[in-house]
Amino acid sequence: MNKEIIVQSNEDETQVVVLEDEQLVEIYIERSVSDRLVGSIYKGKVENVLPGMQAAFVDIGMEKNAFLYVEDAIISGSYHDNGAKLNIRDILKEGQEVLVQVVKEPVGNKGPRVTRQLTLPGRFLVFMPSLDYVGISRRICEEGERERLKNIVEKIKSKDIGAIIRTVAEGASEEEIAEDLEILQKTWQKIKHKDKISGAPILIHKDLELVKRILRDVVTDDVRRITVNSQFTYEQIMELAGNKSLKYKVNLVEEQDLFTKHNIRQEMARALKRKVWLKSGGYIVIDQTEALASIDVNTGKYVGSVDLADTVLKINLEATVEIARQLRLRNIGGIIIIDFIDMENEEHRKEVLMKLEEQLHKDKTKAHILGITSLGLVEMTRKKMRHSLSTSLEKICPCCEGKGRIFSENTIAIKVKEELRELASRTMGETILVNANPDVTALLIGPGGTLLKQLENRLKKEVIVRGRKNLALHDYDIQVVYGTHELKNNVIPVEETQLVKVRIEEPHSQRPSDGIGRIEGYIIDIENGGRLVGKEVLVEIVKLYRTNAKAVIVQ
Repeated sequence: MNKEIIVQSNEDETQVVVLEDEQLVEIYIERSVSDRLVGSIYKGKVENVLPGMQAAFVDIGMEKNAFLYVEDAIISGSYHDNGAKLNIRDILKEGQEVLVQVVKEPVGNKGPRVTRQLTLPGRFLVFMPSLDYVGISRRICEEGERERLKNIVEKIKSKDIGAIIRTVAEGASEEEIAEDLEILQKTWQKIKHKDKISGAPILIHKDLELVKRILRDVVTDDVRRITVNSQFTYEQIMELAGNKSLKYKVNLVEEQDLFTKHNIRQEMARALKRKVWLKSGGYIVIDQTEALASIDVNTGKYVGSVDLADTVLKINLEATVEIARQLRLRNIGGIIIIDFIDMENEEHRKEVLMKLEEQLHKDKTKAHILGITSLGLVEMTRKKMRHSLSTSLEKICPCCEGKGRIFSENTIAIKVKEELRELASRTMGETILVNANPDVTALLIGPGGTLLKQLENRLKKEVIVRGRKNLALHDYDIQVVYGTHELKNNVIPVEETQLVKVRIEEPHSQRPSDGIGRIEGYIIDIENGGRLVGKEVLVEIVKLYRTNAKAVIVQ
């Protein structure tokens, strides 16, 4: 299998995709405006203990308290046969300070899920403090290699700690494994020290940023090439690779849109649609809810050539391949129900389940097929740890009462910047005008115009941003403006000393005593207007700027 990793990074986000035989199978996204929680360790304070739910809520310093199940509240080293029978009040008390690790991101109205059974993943090992145990990845199949690796870890670790040997450790030397264990032990000592001197709630340890996690968790010996578009990312990977053969696989293609070159953006767009077409003419429909995901298989345009049973079998077998890929691509987790086309032949059912199992084996995220229900539905589960692709790129649509989804303002702002970069590279004009929804323009301008200044410095162009309330969140317009006369007529609809009526729409985000109004999308910053939100007032324009004007209320 030809496996390749592409890293596309800019000032707003880092995106990493995994290709297998030139087909997109996994997407990882990390934005500067987001904060990944899974793997982070916090010192929290128990807020509520709920015996009826056998759980507790823990304050870790976030907007929503973290959720701690009873089985996750027992520290690994104290596990015993009667642990499952313990009441949550036997383990935790209100006000108690506990060290917890996030195992599931917050979703919807739910806070993050945490555990007291801490783990620290390394390159070859997963370190488990306070547990004398050695486990090994089931993906390492050769019995002699399993025995070799287990003997190495038993030899180098102390009795008060545990470790799980990761798949990537296959073939690793004792020196490499020992070095990995030493790094993890030093990290654990730092965590213990910070826990000892800190009060709750506080972040004690944060997992690695995306590129480093990819090198640790995703890059294996079968990766043929790693292509990056950023000099900084390239140097970062080369430094982490050291003298290992990995660095010879890294390829820098600077100042290029690698995703466009490899047709990845179109694939990402398709991965957000409900219907996915199969090569034969059949299709699958994927629907996600908070509780589960359902996948429906249909014959579509495929009519077959032999008989009905043969037609159904071919569509279902083809669907298993695409379903396994879509689960990885969209990062769908939790309970999954698959409605294959009905099969009368028991052998055909077994063949489809075996094919699905075979395809899921390529997925490093743990999945488990439970079987076929009496209604002919395949039940399965896939571990849910990070946000799905849809959650990362979209948000609930405010225009359809949650029945559909649209791109978030962060995604739209990034799309606008991408188009600005492309337009700036091919136009001779010195000024570019952007009309967009105010929620998007706020992200483009930034506090005090700092982000807009940075954008102008990168583009070597003057950028005028105008917020339009009448534009939907996903709608925007970008155009080149030539000449000062056209610039003034198109962008600034008022003049200094002019008296004009304006409706105050909202308080100023940084100075609540002041108000914000708009004339043709041009921002009017009204002194002492915060108390008059919703009212129309007469103001005098006292100072003009490119993106806004200062005004005072005329008594």
